Amino acid sequence: MSEQQRVPGQGEASGPDHEVAAVETVEQVIRRRISDVLGGWYGSLETALPTVAFVVLWLIRDEVRPALLAAGGVAIILLGIRLYIGGSVRFVLTSIFATAIAAFFALRSGNAQDAFLPGILTSAAYAVGTLISILTRWPAVGFIVAAGDPDYVEHPTAWRRDSALVKVCSRLTWVLVVLFVVRVAIMLPLYFAEEVAWLGVSKIVLGWPAYLTAIVIMGIMLATGHTPTAESSAAQPEDKPAP
Repeated sequence: MSEQQRVPGQGEASGPDHEVAAVETVEQVIRRRISDVLGGWYGSLETALPTVAFVVLWLIRDEVRPALLAAGGVAIILLGIRLYIGGSVRFVLTSIFATAIAAFFALRSGNAQDAFLPGILTSAAYAVGTLISILTRWPAVGFIVAAGDPDYVEHPTAWRRDSALVKVCSRLTWVLVVLFVVRVAIMLPLYFAEEVAWLGVSKIVLGWPAYLTAIVIMGIMLATGHTPTAESSAAQPEDKPAP
């Protein structure tokens, strides 16, 4: 349990002032933990630059193989930079993996637009998955919350014990559902129209910038909400009747 959520009595000072400080809203919990999970602007570059390289080389050469080699080369260079400066390699490794999958599809068919097909299919799967997670009361944002808290390492589903947390996470997960649906709705027609350049632009715009927009929307939702967590509610003393 985090420092803000601890109930007084276990080696800590107790009293009304401390009990009020211990109360934390669901929105505060989620806001803090999402910020721990998400990467920054450099992570966005690591995911976007290979796509930029692919589109630029394809527009110059109109050939799939050189475009894929450029994307792969940029991804490897970014990995080397990340290893040199330190920090998480999660985003650049994700970019390398995505580039490899895109290369498989594009080289197999010889069509440049097929490099974007795995991303479109993945977004469609995410849209369905996040929707199902809401309907089954296992909202996807809840797992982001758990991933940002070391207290959930051994029990990653313990967050579901807090019904208020589940409710707020469900509302936030709807934002992700809309994001993935919009991504598919825009990119799929471009794929069938074989608009490679616009597919590249769409992938970049609907990547980190779209995620950032979703985060802003979530932030607004979190800023306007004040739902007490189950643990915080339990930490508050019950009102005593006046004598």
